[in-house]
Formats: sequence, structure tokens, C-alpha cells
Amino acid sequence: MTRSGRGGGAVHIDSVTIALVLAITLLGLVMVTSASVSIASKDTGQTFFYLERQLLLMLIGSACAALLFCIRTELLEKASVGLLVVAITMLALVFIPGLGHMVNGSRRWLQLAGLNFQASELARVLVLIYLASYAVRREEQLRTTLGGLAKPLGLLVLVGALLLAEPDFGAATVLFATGFGMLFIAGARLRYVIAMTVIAGAGFAVLAVSSSYRMRRLTTFLNPWADPYNSGFQLTQSLIAIGRGQWFGVGLGESVQKLFYLPEAHTDFLFAVLAEELGLAGVVATLALFLALIWRSFYIARLASDAGLKFQSYLAAAFGLWVGIQAFINMGVNMGVLPTKGLTLPLMSYGRSSLIVSLAWVGLLLRVYHEAMLETRGSATVRQRGARMEGEGRRPFGGEPE
Repeated sequence: MTRSGRGGGAVHIDSVTIALVLAITLLGLVMVTSASVSIASKDTGQTFFYLERQLLLMLIGSACAALLFCIRTELLEKASVGLLVVAITMLALVFIPGLGHMVNGSRRWLQLAGLNFQASELARVLVLIYLASYAVRREEQLRTTLGGLAKPLGLLVLVGALLLAEPDFGAATVLFATGFGMLFIAGARLRYVIAMTVIAGAGFAVLAVSSSYRMRRLTTFLNPWADPYNSGFQLTQSLIAIGRGQWFGVGLGESVQKLFYLPEAHTDFLFAVLAEELGLAGVVATLALFLALIWRSFYIARLASDAGLKFQSYLAAAFGLWVGIQAFINMGVNMGVLPTKGLTLPLMSYGRSSLIVSLAWVGLLLRVYHEAMLETRGSATVRQRGARMEGEGRRPFGGEPE
């Protein structure tokens, strides 16, 4: 979709991305409402408490997306080092008493003006913006040397250590996987990426077994039915919910597991409620929406790359990688394929920081599409003008014909 802007400038809006994001967020809104009705009535006395909050968060996130759409991505590229400093500072501030806020044993939130904001959500985006900038500035090193890959991976280790200290194992995993994927797309040699992936995987394995809490999660995921009323309770309830859904579900709003059986039904385990109420048909539709959004992100990345906008291309690719990886992990956790982690389903689960940052990142993706289309259309116009002038016997850039 193209609209005329001020001064005759064209504004290119990717209606496909908007339609996909709108479909995912609206489906999420319906499922959050269904999954939270009982707990909202019990805890707040307001049946649609989480529906109202989710709507407000969608409006705030959409406003942030509109704001980012108005900012030229070259400004983000120039400010990438400063944004990285902001990201690391935010992750460090959560450990300062009075600023950092602890919930369920994790110190992941910054408390500002009475509001809690999960620092890792925004920090991860800022780190990826820096990595995209690095991939452009150090392209030759990244493509040819191990040191060119080791430097950004050292940064990922530092940020990952801060995330693990909160602790937020899930966020660290998603950041590492997304960062690795983006660096590979940017041209890092496959053998170096594989070697570093093996080293990183070994490091995560050591971290997992070195903590009794994380080790318990690993063993529980392997056999949740061994302790279904304690450590395996959450996963067994999720599996029961998914199993009850069968082909077409028990019906919207008819979930039994959300009635105080399944913890975090409207956040981390929203997918299980969706599977119970909408069945395999709903699961397939949800997967199709996410796959379409991932495909569109890489399509926009390709557009930007063809237009010579490398930084913008890496940003779009990073968004697609992040959505795919986090959605895969969340669904895998719900189905018992992966160990339990505190990760939301992108653009769907109830989560203040997660939803706002995710929608803001969509605005950045739309900006990349706009700039790629401007560059492509501009180049095409120049070529057409040049061809027309040559046909008239004139040189495209001045001077007399030979």
C-alpha cells in the first residue's frame, strides 16, 4: 500500500505485515480474555480485568510502533553504540535495590513511577540493533576471520550473563539463538558458527546442570508424570489441556484446565488453553499465522538487501528470527518438548513489557519495508529517466551525446 505524504513523498505501508500482526494480536486478545476470566474474577473482582489491560497495552504498543515508523533507521545505526550502553545499563539496574523489582524469585523488572517494566525485553532489541550495525561496519572481518565473529559473541556472553543472573534463562537462550542466526545471515563462516554454537551449547548445558533449580526443570520436563502434583504439575496440566482439544477443541471459553488447574494460563501457557478450546484446527491456524509473519519478515529483509540497505535487512531478519525462535520455544514448552521457561507467546500472551516491545519492533519492521520500497522505486525511476533521456539522444547525467 502506498500513500502520498507531505511534500509529495510516498509512504509505503506493508499491509500484509499489518494484517498478520493484527490477526495474531486479536487472536491473542480473545484467548487472553478466555484464559483469564476466572483468575481475574477471583483476584480482582473484575471479570474482564486482563482484557482491558491487554487492550491498553495494544494501544501503547501501537503508538510506539507508529513512533518508530517515523524514525529513520540510519539514526538507529548511528546511535547503536549508545543504545548498547543503554541496554547493558538497564540490565545492571535491576540489581539495584529500589530500582530492581523481584517477582517469583526473579529480579527482572525495573520499577519506575510505580510501574514495572521488564528490562530484558527492550535490552534484547537494543543488543540486536547493535549487532546489525556491527555486521555492517565489520563485514569483512565477520566474513573472513574467527575474531570477527568472536567479538559480537563476547558481547552476547556478557549480556547473557546479566540475564542469567536475574535469572532469565529463557531470554538468554532466545537472544543467543537470534544473535547467532543474524550473524550467520550477515556472512559469518558456517564452520565458525557451528564451532561457536557447540561451545555455547556446552556452556548452557553446564549452566543447566550446575543449578539445582534448572536441573529440576530439565528432569521434570523429561518425565513430568513422575511428580504430577509438585514439580511436574504445570506441565502435566498443560498436556491434559492440549490432549482434551482433539480436532476442533471443546469450544471457546469451555476450557477446564484454565479454572485454577493450569498456572500462568493467560501468559506462558496461553497456547495450551488455545489448543484445548480450538483444537488442532486452532493450533494449525496459529502456526500458519506465525509462519506467514516469519516469511514476511525475511521477504522484507530480502527487499532491503536487494536495495543495498544491509543494516535494515539485518534488522528485519532479526525480527523474523526472534518471532520464530520464541514462538517455537513457547509452544515446545507447552507441549512438553522443551524444558519449562518463562517465555511468552509473541504478540499473543498477556505481558506488559513483552507486548509493547513486540509491537514497537513491528513498527521498525514496517519502517524497513518503507525505506526499502523508497530505495527500490527511486532506483527504478532513475533508470527509467535515464533510458528515456538516452532514447531522446541526451546523456542521463548531463553533457552532450557523443
